[in-house]
Amino acid sequence: MISEYIRLAFATGVVLLPGYLVAWALGQRGVSPGFVWAFGCLFLAWAAVFVVHGTISLAVSIMTVIGLVAALVGASRRVQRRRLAADDPEPLGWARTVVFVVGTALGIALWQVEGAVVGDALFHEGRVRKLLDLSHLHLRSVDELAHGGLHPGYAFPLWHGFLALVAKLSGLDPSVVVHREASVLVPIACLVAWEAGVAVFRSAAGGFGVVAASLGIFCFAAGNGGSYVSLALPATSSRQLMVPAAFALYFTYAESGRRVDLATVSVAFGALALVHPTYALFALIPLGAYALVRWPEWRRSWTAIAAALVPVGLTVLWLKPVVDETLSVNPSASTQSQTLAHYGNELVVKSVHHFRLAAEVPGRTGAVAVAALAMVPLAGFAARRRWGALVLGGAVAVLALMLVPELFVRFSNAVSLSQSRRAAGFVPLTFAFAGGLALLTRRWFLLPFAFVAGLLLQRRWPGDFAYGLRHGGPGAITWWALGGGAVALVLGLIFARDRPREKWRLGAIAAVLFVLPVAWHGFSHWSPLNPTDRTALSPALLARLKTLPKGSVVIASLPDSYEIAAVAPVYVVGAPVAHVANTKANDPALRAKQVAHWVATGDPAIPRMYGATWAVKGGKLIRLSQ
Repeated sequence: MISEYIRLAFATGVVLLPGYLVAWALGQRGVSPGFVWAFGCLFLAWAAVFVVHGTISLAVSIMTVIGLVAALVGASRRVQRRRLAADDPEPLGWARTVVFVVGTALGIALWQVEGAVVGDALFHEGRVRKLLDLSHLHLRSVDELAHGGLHPGYAFPLWHGFLALVAKLSGLDPSVVVHREASVLVPIACLVAWEAGVAVFRSAAGGFGVVAASLGIFCFAAGNGGSYVSLALPATSSRQLMVPAAFALYFTYAESGRRVDLATVSVAFGALALVHPTYALFALIPLGAYALVRWPEWRRSWTAIAAALVPVGLTVLWLKPVVDETLSVNPSASTQSQTLAHYGNELVVKSVHHFRLAAEVPGRTGAVAVAALAMVPLAGFAARRRWGALVLGGAVAVLALMLVPELFVRFSNAVSLSQSRRAAGFVPLTFAFAGGLALLTRRWFLLPFAFVAGLLLQRRWPGDFAYGLRHGGPGAITWWALGGGAVALVLGLIFARDRPREKWRLGAIAAVLFVLPVAWHGFSHWSPLNPTDRTALSPALLARLKTLPKGSVVIASLPDSYEIAAVAPVYVVGAPVAHVANTKANDPALRAKQVAHWVATGDPAIPRMYGATWAVKGGKLIRLSQ
């Protein structure tokens, strides 16, 4: 463990270092700017690799050059930087250190609950392995299917490129990186959440409240490490790392008005759009609502929104041809019926043209989420302050989009139902929780009530984390957040006063006390959710697959194919339909039928059609005749 952790931490630091040197050269402080600029540098490096059809070594060289240039520029400006630091000393270093220490300890503890690489993680491991091992790389190199097409969600493998560089510099196999990198990323997740809280609340203590809420919702409530065990995967990393960083930078620019901060906002949303395109769109919903509500900052708010929209819009335009081939976007009536049946228990459906998200979904992540939804209308007392405008505008906008059928249907047709339902996770719950407690906790003697409330809500609504929806959170609280939030927004803007003021320190302590029962639940279920991969290939077959020529095409049963594409830099004919982008080029249903036909009959026309030269059957690797 110690050796792997140190190697991963060192390699991760080296990969991110050029970004932090760029931020240093630009005079920016904090973790969020450096993290965002690191992915800006990664984009330049990998774009160059794909243009010239190079290898990962070229990406390493470009990142090194960027880092050296940034270091030289930063060093040449050191006198000016010292003068600025003297005029504006950093007051939050101690708080940042506390968050880093807590995050590091939690990351180390997470090591023992990071289960086997299964499910979607196998898909991502295969992409990382191809970037690491193949030469003459281009965007199609990371496809898992022979003669397949680009994945609309991961067409530019920016996050996979980050993991591939970590594997390259650490000398560890991609399976280890995908399995263990989450432990190294936890401190960054805690730090960007804290910085987002500081930027929104203008308070270090308020940032602690946001961290407590984030850990309660995303790490402890589900048990088994929650979603933090999958921080190495792009969907989770974009939500837990890039979105908080983007929020922190957005509100940093709202405070400073500096052009360099505006440019960093643009880079943040560009990176987010490449790592997970729909999440970039979802993050803009609460920020756009904030820009409408927060009129004193309208110039800076709308400038920041425009800066974010430019890279997101360019990414969407680039992806449009691929998205247009995706069957789940603007689906036919039959496809829509199948999709509604698949996600039916998370929806309220009247017809294929009239459905919405179930009100139980937004509060399904447990006690902290339920409490946050209940406290949304409290932000009416701070409607003219930054955090109140974000909570009220963001909550009302996102919940209306989820719960009003006319809006949700159109939204789902545009981004697909599999993605649209995820937008419910962009209600600004962590800010509602931290801000609400800062308003409620007026005196020290009220602190025990926060612990009791957390204990009671944890017992009553511990969360619903199984696939689909069994019971979810209380639907009435979601409707209360929408209706009460809308009324509070209007009344707050009309009658808002400077009082009551928030008690940030008491609120932060109350947040920690509230989350303690949730954390107790999390640590009492501190074991891997998937300790082993039940469909793993045999060691003998695995060893033989690793000897195949890189880029070979292999045909096998669908479950075996999914494993094969992850453990060796090869392509497969088909994979389980649920794990393949449903595009015309991939046509996963047709491939599944063809593979099933080959398994049953051994028809040589199927592997010949896809150029397969190897087959796995009966647990053995077989060379096919041409």
